[in-house]
Amino acid sequence: MRSVCVRCRRPESVCYCSVVTPLATRTRVVILQHPRERDVPINTARIASLCLPDAELHVGVQFDRAWGSDAALLYPGDDAIDVEAHPPPGPITLVVVDGTWWQARKLVRANPALAKLPRYAFRPKQPSDYRIRREPQDDYVSTIEALVHVLGVLEGDGARFEAMLLPFRRMVDLQLEHAARGQGRPRRVMRPRPPRARPRMQLPRELVCVYAEANAWPFGTEERASGADELVQWVACRVATGETFEAFVRPRGPLAPSTSFHTEVAEKRFLGGITREELLARWQAFARPNDVVASWGHYTPRLFDRAGGALLGRSLDLRRAAHLFTNARLGTMDTYAASTLRAPVVPLAQGRAGRRLAQMVAIAKSMIATPPELDEGVPIEQVAE
Repeated sequence: MRSVCVRCRRPESVCYCSVVTPLATRTRVVILQHPRERDVPINTARIASLCLPDAELHVGVQFDRAWGSDAALLYPGDDAIDVEAHPPPGPITLVVVDGTWWQARKLVRANPALAKLPRYAFRPKQPSDYRIRREPQDDYVSTIEALVHVLGVLEGDGARFEAMLLPFRRMVDLQLEHAARGQGRPRRVMRPRPPRARPRMQLPRELVCVYAEANAWPFGTEERASGADELVQWVACRVATGETFEAFVRPRGPLAPSTSFHTEVAEKRFLGGITREELLARWQAFARPNDVVASWGHYTPRLFDRAGGALLGRSLDLRRAAHLFTNARLGTMDTYAASTLRAPVVPLAQGRAGRRLAQMVAIAKSMIATPPELDEGVPIEQVAE
């Protein structure tokens, strides 16, 4: 039996308690942890709870409003507010979900009251230092790294909260050293499965990939209750020729504070954009009757439909096509592109839309590139609208 520290619950040989510094905050911190994460020895919520003695750590799947009325959720999303650009005016209860990204999404979906909370997010200035656990994207960080950043913003003293990273880095370094020495419990060796044959696709060569950005207000705001998301950026690329289309559309209502943050485009580009009528006229000149318009899911065509437009010809869900192609769960477009594409893409337009449009084109090309003699495969009708 190994001796285990009663505070951090780590073996004494890799204990990090000597560098834990308790910190007081005026921000109430509530951590909601998925049960499967509780017994993971390298979870960072325990470090956070040791560094923040006033924080509350709740373990479960469903929670009965453990956060109170002045709460905000630290969680990324299209309706999340940039906490650095638009911090709350006073002290709040900061709710953080802890677990893998799949577990965190499950916690939010399983608790409607939690999902309705105003959301805050931030863009990390560097990749996560969580080198013993892989993040799904470069701009995703661990629970404790997120807390350090956001508490520094909320309390105006980022340097003070940097002390929370000392036990985190100590844990990571000790774990890596321990693994390098070949110590610890031996792992079971898994035999590799034979690779599955990918189904051959019949994606049309008249494919036009489209992507839209929206002016989306956070949950819980009056603007969100009174209106739906509205299209503010429309980009497209004709895959066969590389011809591109881009337009910024002036919102009819006020611009949400999170729009510029998530789209990675300055507010002035949207406020100085064209009208919906001008967008539809330009798109009509670009589109062709035989185009097959491909989107990643259904959100983009719905935004275009709300703007008063109609996509010509056939339409195709590229996300479903990719699912049929890989026979696997895809995750987000960024995650799928990172695991599938061999090289980084060059953006085809401004902001996040330009990067994601380039990802869609690269994904489509990887599936279209099927030898002519292998013409039988998944028909387009299975992935068309």
